[in-house]
Amino acid sequence: MARVEDFLKDQVAARPEAPALTDSIGTRWSFAALDAASDALVEQFRAAGVQANDRVLMLSENCAAAVAVLFAAWKMDAVAIPVNARQTEGELKRILDHATPAAVVMTTQVSKDAAAHAERLGASEITGAFGALHMAVRASNPDAELHDVAVLLYTTGTTGDPKGVMLTHENMRFGGMASSGLRRMTPDDVIYGVLPLTHVFGLVSVITGAVFTGATVQQDSRFSAKALYDAVMNGVTVLPAVPQMHALVMQYAKEQGLTQLGSPSLRYVSSGGAPLDPAWKRKAEAFYGLPLQNGFGMTETCSGASATDNPLGSSDISVGPKTPGTEVKIDDQAPGGNGAGEGELMVRGPHVMKGYYRNPVETKKALDADGWLRTGDLGKIDELGHIHILGRSKELIIHGGFNVYPPEVEAALNDHPQVIQSGVVGRTRDGDEQVLAFVQIAEGDQLDPEDLRRFVGERLAGYKRPSQIVVATSLPAAPTGKLLKHKLLETFADQLN
Repeated sequence: MARVEDFLKDQVAARPEAPALTDSIGTRWSFAALDAASDALVEQFRAAGVQANDRVLMLSENCAAAVAVLFAAWKMDAVAIPVNARQTEGELKRILDHATPAAVVMTTQVSKDAAAHAERLGASEITGAFGALHMAVRASNPDAELHDVAVLLYTTGTTGDPKGVMLTHENMRFGGMASSGLRRMTPDDVIYGVLPLTHVFGLVSVITGAVFTGATVQQDSRFSAKALYDAVMNGVTVLPAVPQMHALVMQYAKEQGLTQLGSPSLRYVSSGGAPLDPAWKRKAEAFYGLPLQNGFGMTETCSGASATDNPLGSSDISVGPKTPGTEVKIDDQAPGGNGAGEGELMVRGPHVMKGYYRNPVETKKALDADGWLRTGDLGKIDELGHIHILGRSKELIIHGGFNVYPPEVEAALNDHPQVIQSGVVGRTRDGDEQVLAFVQIAEGDQLDPEDLRRFVGERLAGYKRPSQIVVATSLPAAPTGKLLKHKLLETFADQLN
């Protein structure tokens, strides 16, 4: 069976000294150096008693050593569990209890949060060709359910029973090759790697796709608008990001007195993780001077299931046609569907997960007997075969008997020149659902919520208009930069009527 580490083996055989990785602490590794670093970690893991089908949990922020940990686990036929080091102690405990890893590795050189976890877990420092890491050894516990599984990814915001997504080597190989093809990656590309490799976008679309291609990944451990701006002005050719990152780098450039980026090297820009609205897309394309490609994917589909390939100025705001090898359909009889072509998006293909680890009940809910995955996203497919995401089925707001799709309301809010980004959620009151909006503006700016209400009132039907708008200079976000809508009500509880 072909495996993810074969991508690295192929690069070492063909181009051993070609650049593979750089990171924020000055590491510069060729593919041969990455291979040697992962080999050195294999020795450490074997000495710790790690076996095939064991789990190696990695608490990390982006760095070269984290990539070496992944490849070391795969070389041993162990399963990597990438977890962002910014998880709280309680969140981490739940994952540890569920996954029962044989070892926990922490990227303490780049992450103060990883260092704090290392201290709590009584980890010891290990050094070698990979640099310096900390490792806590636990009990070996091989599990046959994990045969052919490459990674377990625990989804952001999971509550109740843990849901560890099992992605196989086939899933990841297919996803990495699809990402490379969609972006037309070449060995000359430099890909900006600030999307956390503890999440599927950064792990598959960036790292796996780059190693398959032989491209270089320039990693940053944490997102900042300045760092992203500096990177794309100094050699980066491919920029995969989420809308919030694009919004914040545009705001940063505006504060520097710039309306356009003018990068001498950037050739490809993509956005994922949230729907686009036409006005925001036009603004981003004018800034980059490049088409902004959009796509749809989720952890359970190993990142991308569809993607656009549009020219600059295209009015298309879909998430594109399905990727080669993928099947999609709409269940318009599912909750939130209208019985007329709008409903839950379903996906099938070589990138769909094996299931949820140790959770057959949730696996059966998500995957049917024919391999179709229920995505939980509401969508439609137009006459060109392009997929349009209307919103999450769980986020659909039913106000006054009408369906309100949050992305449509957010698009109207984002049209305002002072709004950086926005999030819209529902709240049940007196047997109905209210539409609540939360908007981010720049530090030092002022924006009257009533003025904004009048602004969107010209763009939305009455039942779609927010009953309250909260204005803030920051909104809760995941390490990917993706807005955490489920935390909005809690974060701003004291400001809600």
